[in-house]
Amino acid sequence: MLPETMIIVGIMFVAVMGPSVVIAVLGHAVIKALARNPSSASKIFMGMVVMLIFVEAIAILAILIIFQLFSK
Repeated sequence: MLPETMIIVGIMFVAVMGPSVVIAVLGHAVIKALARNPSSASKIFMGMVVMLIFVEAIAILAILIIFQLFSK
């Protein structure tokens, strides 16, 4: 039982850390873009919101797929 549990925990860790890294990189890029050109804040904000929605959707789908695959 323990090896199967460790596999599930490892896959869930990857499924959560992947989008988390993308969110961190996106936040860094947005801060740099706003520092360079503050007047385009509305365009940058809209792009950031769209990207965050897609990243969170991928994370939620990955976790749902993991739960579906490993449920008993």
